Amino acid sequence: MPEYSQELYSLKAELCKTFADPKRLMIINELRNGECTVGDLARVMETPQAIVSRHLAILRDRGVVKPRREGNNVYYSLTDPQIMAACDLMHQILLNQIEKNKELAERLIA
Repeated sequence: MPEYSQELYSLKAELCKTFADPKRLMIINELRNGECTVGDLARVMETPQAIVSRHLAILRDRGVVKPRREGNNVYYSLTDPQIMAACDLMHQILLNQIEKNKELAERLIA
């Protein structure tokens, strides 16, 4: 296994913090199928545009999403398809953990 510098681990931790908010994960999931405007995301998420904009700014600053302006609209998309793959992997790990905990709970209650 390769050795990593403290700086690289710090950068990884910062990127992980980017994904540590449910609203940002919802935004990423909505962008799975392509570009969306802030208004589109706000409607789907039933969240005020100002809040969605703040989360998009964090995602943009961390290089997770990129904007594209067309007329008065700004469309956001994921910068890398592997971002969605990483989120899907984490989702599957979570489901596996839930299943294991369910099995443990059932054994303990029986």
